[in-house]
Amino acid sequence: MATEQGLTKDTILSSVSGYREQSEAGTSKDALEKMFERDKESLRGLGVPIETIGDRADPDDLRQARYRVPTAEYELPADIEFTPAELALLNLAGGVWSESSLSADARSGLRKIRALGIPVEDPILGYSPRISLREPSFAPLQRAIEDSRIVSFRYMRPGSAAPRVRRLQPLALVEFEARWHVYGLDLDLDAPRTFLLTRIVDDVVTTRSVGDPALREGAGERALDGLRALAARQRALVEIDPGTEAWLRLSRRAEPAPQGYWVPYVDVHVFADELASYGPEVRVVEPDEVKTEVIRRLEAARDAHSGEAQ
Repeated sequence: MATEQGLTKDTILSSVSGYREQSEAGTSKDALEKMFERDKESLRGLGVPIETIGDRADPDDLRQARYRVPTAEYELPADIEFTPAELALLNLAGGVWSESSLSADARSGLRKIRALGIPVEDPILGYSPRISLREPSFAPLQRAIEDSRIVSFRYMRPGSAAPRVRRLQPLALVEFEARWHVYGLDLDLDAPRTFLLTRIVDDVVTTRSVGDPALREGAGERALDGLRALAARQRALVEIDPGTEAWLRLSRRAEPAPQGYWVPYVDVHVFADELASYGPEVRVVEPDEVKTEVIRRLEAARDAHSGEAQ
């Protein structure tokens, strides 16, 4: 960052602390160059961009290439300013996410904010929660969204005998009712579709095909609008024991009714999984579809722990 022109590899190996000591200790140039390549990849993995400036006449000739970290990657536009309280909140928001789940733009923005060196309200940072993503499909889908790549994956719908291969241009990853969904253009149907990440049964395959990047504009809002509209059309009447875990979780998104609560839901099978997990804390009044699915899960749990197994 100290030079806009960049430094050659030989200059870096002879002047940067760490390499210089290794060189003075007799480490071979070949070993130092391997260390240099590993360090470059490590820095890039941390979100630090490294530019390689080669011979303009022969870009593939890297013998005299120069390397630099572009200063612009660590500077905010001149017309943007933050108060210490605003910086505290931005750092808090950045701390919620693991580095692997931040988009490239988000990593770049957070890096610029932290590079300002302005003191923030430290006490608030101790209250930062963490969002952990257990779905292995999240990261490849996120990269595909950033690169506008087409992906394929096998998707298992409840009641299906086997998973079906879906081809998708993913446009947004959204969280709704504590579950992650990918929204995109289904290429086989030529229509927008939303898929639960938990139902993707194997690795996401990223193809070389590129979709229209303009479709990403507003995709997250469209996905959430669709999920909210679906949940508004589907409601279950449930009785919930006050003060229980079921009451704490369900009442936040429910509407009180004379006999319990009206709880909206998107997917009957996912919703039945949740209700069954609360055991006797919740009872389904209607509709029959939800009631049947919950009873089926409770009976399966009972049967799995009865007889000789018990």
